Amino acid sequence: MRRLNRKKTLNLMKELDAFPKVPESYVETSASGGTVSLIAFTTIAFLTIMEFTVYQDTWMKYEYEVDKDFTSKLRINIDITVAMRCQYVGADVLDLAETMVASADGLIYEPVIFDLSPQQKEWQRMLQVIQSRLQEEHSLQDVIFKSAFKSGSTAQPPREDNSLKSPDACRIHGHLYVNKVAGNFHITVGKAIPHPRGHAHLAALVSHESYNFSHRIDHLSFGELIPGIINPLDGTEKIASDHNQMFQYFITVVPTKLHTYKISAETHQFSVTERERVINHAAGSHGVSGIFMKYDISSLMVTVTEEHMPFWQFLVRLCGIIGGIFSTTGILHGFGRFVAEIIFCRFRLGSYKTTSVPLPDGHTSNHLPLITDNSTH
Repeated sequence: MRRLNRKKTLNLMKELDAFPKVPESYVETSASGGTVSLIAFTTIAFLTIMEFTVYQDTWMKYEYEVDKDFTSKLRINIDITVAMRCQYVGADVLDLAETMVASADGLIYEPVIFDLSPQQKEWQRMLQVIQSRLQEEHSLQDVIFKSAFKSGSTAQPPREDNSLKSPDACRIHGHLYVNKVAGNFHITVGKAIPHPRGHAHLAALVSHESYNFSHRIDHLSFGELIPGIINPLDGTEKIASDHNQMFQYFITVVPTKLHTYKISAETHQFSVTERERVINHAAGSHGVSGIFMKYDISSLMVTVTEEHMPFWQFLVRLCGIIGGIFSTTGILHGFGRFVAEIIFCRFRLGSYKTTSVPLPDGHTSNHLPLITDNSTH
């Protein structure tokens, strides 16, 4: 009884076989079929390698939502060098929410030489080249996100030469924590003085001839400081053409959550437009000489996530490549043989011309002669 059930089960499984086997004696091979098979195998191997390369790669996924965080503080990371002595300049932040000066105790004023050393010039040149490429090819930003913390710090290297020249500039660097609202970070003449209606700078003791707001922005970012991330203003250098000159940067900050296989951090991206003009009250160009960075916070938050192709999707795509190549090459090979048979058949029919055969009654016959074994030799 068990053997009978096994035989029935085996017969049932044979009937469900979707891959019928053809005996090898019934299979006909040809040179054209072998050529097509060789091309198919080569194509499959090439596409499989390309697909495996795609499987190993990752991409960045961008998602947008309303930023609901309105209680946290915004961190501003600053590293700016101004071509004036430190006792002549002051930096602070005017918070538009409270119309008062935010604390600038986190900033360090360091006397330095404005001209860069050869190594520092090379660093700045490379940074400017990267900035120009980022403006042309926005997809490079994904590469920077994925390589964060891997490429190391993007800060300016220290001077490698021991110059005896006295410091003629002031490097203002550090970080500030401000309210998450629009504000104005500025560097102008004189130190900031608290005032009930706002703030003021003590600039009366500084001569106008010593004004020089030529500056270099080595680093400016918002949020958590992430090594390897290049921001839009990093490497910017501006040379003032006049003593009374105003440089303005209008910045829109976008909160960003970055999740990659290397890091998970909350930072901020920003876009910037800039303007510069000479202060001339007689010509109607009013204002205060200095460097002004007016920033505003976007209401949207961007979540950037690094994603990878699932293994099951890789297998599906691989099966599609193998099956599609085999099916396509089989159809093309069959169609090619069909066309070749039609062409050769017409060629053979044209080679047999009609001949006149005399008949006993004096008539002629134009029928094709019968092809016999003797006529083929």
